Amino acid sequence: MNNHYYVPESALAIVAHPDDIEFSCAGTTARWARAGARIAYLLCTSGDVGIAEPGMTRARATEIREAESRAAAEIAGVRDVIFLREPDGMLEATIALRKRIVREIRRFRPEVIITGDPTVVFSSADYINHPDHRAAAQAALDATFPAAGQPNLFEELAAEGLTAFKPRKVYITAWDKGDTYVSIDETIDVKVAALRAHKSQMRDWDPEPMIREAAGEAARGKEMQYAESFRVVTLVDDEAWAKTGGNVPA
Repeated sequence: MNNHYYVPESALAIVAHPDDIEFSCAGTTARWARAGARIAYLLCTSGDVGIAEPGMTRARATEIREAESRAAAEIAGVRDVIFLREPDGMLEATIALRKRIVREIRRFRPEVIITGDPTVVFSSADYINHPDHRAAAQAALDATFPAAGQPNLFEELAAEGLTAFKPRKVYITAWDKGDTYVSIDETIDVKVAALRAHKSQMRDWDPEPMIREAAGEAARGKEMQYAESFRVVTLVDDEAWAKTGGNVPA
């Protein structure tokens, strides 16, 4: 178990839908943003089937949910939000999606990738993990390693000035198997406020009690009151990162 307070220079969170980041890791992204890290959000879909109201169109839902995502990101101190606008509810971890994510990794060049766990299907007795969550996580991991750091894979991206780049670490949001816990004592209010920005999803429900309970449970027995938990994979060790910063020789 690692209760560390590491702050990367930059991080890219890759998820399926608007509000996925706010539920899972916005306390961490807000903490890192406050410390000066460059943070970006990459949403594979715009949640365009996520507003079940009479007369609601997918185009209008896209407008609403993208606006909510930008507002939530702004609350967390994040201004770079990328929407891939893949079809909501039908996301697949295709080679085409992998390439789109590789493009953004090579553009932003993040020290850390944050994404979900594609192996989680049954997360509790009353919830099946959304297939879009699993597809986004699988595509993100496949893009992060090895694709983004292979100069001869998607080499046509070099014509856009996007050369191979290998992120240092991957933070996988953990349901119950975390090995790294990030204190969000100072940013839990930000996390709650960012989640409330998704008004089309929250409606009359106040997420604060659930968020505080879950973050408190994650922090139990640790030197913090509230935490977000992750499994962390280190792709580039300290010595190699100091030498290359993830920049892969052509």
